[in-house]
Amino acid sequence: MIQNLNPAPASPRSRLRKQHVAGLLLLCFAAAANAHSGEGVAGGFISGFMHPLSGLDHLLAMVAVGIWGATLGRPLVWALPVAFPMLMVVGGVLGIAQVPLPYVEIGIAVSVVVLGLSIAAAWRAPVAIAVAIVAVFGVFHGYAHGTELPETASPAAFAAGFVISTGLLHLAGIAIGLVKALPRGAQALRAGGGLIAATGVWILAGMPGVA
Repeated sequence: MIQNLNPAPASPRSRLRKQHVAGLLLLCFAAAANAHSGEGVAGGFISGFMHPLSGLDHLLAMVAVGIWGATLGRPLVWALPVAFPMLMVVGGVLGIAQVPLPYVEIGIAVSVVVLGLSIAAAWRAPVAIAVAIVAVFGVFHGYAHGTELPETASPAAFAAGFVISTGLLHLAGIAIGLVKALPRGAQALRAGGGLIAATGVWILAGMPGVA
């Protein structure tokens, strides 16, 4: 008995499924290409999301906001992580619009020092003062983000990306701040704050014209 070695023709449903898979793959490749180049909505969002994670100064300051808020408790545990991104958006708009703002990089480094020292000293700052400090630093960080908007990226998507990334870093800081409930947790947080402040001084000392 001779078997038929010719494969059976693909059914219309099978061909349609393969076309869908091919289409999805093309979309994925296109999205990845746009994201890599910072183009469009997807690229702008990913570029904005990665920006706070790409600089040690941004990363430390944003985590420190969450830690400081956690050590201060309510209402600042939530007020600080809200004030920072809100004013960061304002700074981002100024940066995108290329409005001159002096000493941005110095302001960012100083934010790392001040926030680190606030944690290290267990400073119980009044609500208004703590919010004002964080808000001012948020403007500097946002301005730096805004000036690095890719030319072909969506400004709104870029802003959404760095705001969400910042919020996640704040939440990480709050989670770290929960260590205070453990034995010697408060001392560990204060030591961490000192390390953050020392790193900020190191960043500041490495800037041209500062050291």
